[in-house]
Amino acid sequence: MINVQQIGKIGLLLLVCTAVVAGFLWVPPVTTFFSPELARIAVFHIPCSIVGLVATIVGVWFALRYLRLRDLRDDIKSSVSLSLALLLWCLTTVTGAVFAKAEWGAYWSWDIKQISIVLLLLIYMAYFALRAAVDDARKRAAVSAAYTLFALVAVPFLTLVLPNSTPNTLHPKNTVFSVEYWVVLGAFSLGLTLIYVWAYRLHIALEMMQRKLDLRARVILRKRTPTASVTVEARP
Repeated sequence: MINVQQIGKIGLLLLVCTAVVAGFLWVPPVTTFFSPELARIAVFHIPCSIVGLVATIVGVWFALRYLRLRDLRDDIKSSVSLSLALLLWCLTTVTGAVFAKAEWGAYWSWDIKQISIVLLLLIYMAYFALRAAVDDARKRAAVSAAYTLFALVAVPFLTLVLPNSTPNTLHPKNTVFSVEYWVVLGAFSLGLTLIYVWAYRLHIALEMMQRKLDLRARVILRKRTPTASVTVEARP
């Protein structure tokens, strides 16, 4: 019997590997860059940012859904998606730093786009620090969802408005990429999106399983805890 999931995983692996190899061997250098060969990193840097934004939007959506329905499963879905978003924003920062070192001579130059992504990382690091500080599940979900409303305002500002608010940026503008760039960029974006979906579903399944085990452990512990016997003396 054909296992569709296994075929899908193999196909995803081939897609990502092909995109990576094509990014290094097939995509031509960009002569307008100081390091034309290293311009190829754009086909990995940009998809990390795109999928990171998608994961953030999914996390915000389920946070808002929790505020409306008060279903703890929505809180799990929100936190899982935002944890993957944080990972993708970190990958965006790392790939951008590699490009910056070759193009501008330093890993970090406090460019407006670099400042924006640092603020974004701090916002979501604070989100997970806040979750870790609250023990009660429902209170943690409510506080996290409320905090996500703040992020809902900050994310578009930090990803779209602030980076484009000034012409004084080291990031290249109006760069013309060849067709090969767009083909590989699209393929890697698709592969990374599918990896996000796979990791998202797997992480949620593990979180749900852990929650069931914790609930079962509390029930067993409650049954084993001896109750205090109360002796009532009859009056003469």
